[in-house]
Amino acid sequence: MSWNFDKPLRTMCDSATNEADKVLWEKEDLGGITEDNNRLPVPIVLLVILTVITAFAVTFPLWGQRPTAEIYEGYIKAMSNPEVLAAKNDQEAMEKIIQLNKGKGHDGMLERHPVTMDDLRIMKPEMEALMAKGVHMDEYEVVGDHVVMANFEGNKRADGTVIRKQPWWDKGYLIDIFYLSYFFIGVTILIKRLPPSSWQPRHNH
Repeated sequence: MSWNFDKPLRTMCDSATNEADKVLWEKEDLGGITEDNNRLPVPIVLLVILTVITAFAVTFPLWGQRPTAEIYEGYIKAMSNPEVLAAKNDQEAMEKIIQLNKGKGHDGMLERHPVTMDDLRIMKPEMEALMAKGVHMDEYEVVGDHVVMANFEGNKRADGTVIRKQPWWDKGYLIDIFYLSYFFIGVTILIKRLPPSSWQPRHNH
């Protein structure tokens, strides 16, 4: 199975491997089901490309977007609300908290990153400490049961501090692009390890 990169878009195998593959291809009838050696139709290629582009456009910027402390700030403040304190149980208290924070700008993120009352109780001390310091809450992320500074380093503010926000282009798209590239490169190599499409099997006829 020697590799040949002289004409990678035609075939990546040497002549001997191609000839052996041709013999095997014509010998194996797959139970009466024959397979030709045609190129992938251009409309199919365009459809795959359109599907990928559409998937990215429709989901922007959902993939990989990390929950920041800012989106839970309203939840933490609402924990001391009389309506919440008067709730019969945690479920009712959580429903009250969600209701009090509806329409305040983070509905989408809160739906994608739901929390329980127990989660809020764990987060509360760290969140209140940060809020008391007057820090930028959108530069802190909720990781497990901790609220930590985001590991990003962007532009600097006028006071010299570094902006630590997740860039718009890093919402999980980089890893998506990596896996898509891996998939398409892998499929291309697999196809180009076959005999070139200029040859067609005769299927023993």
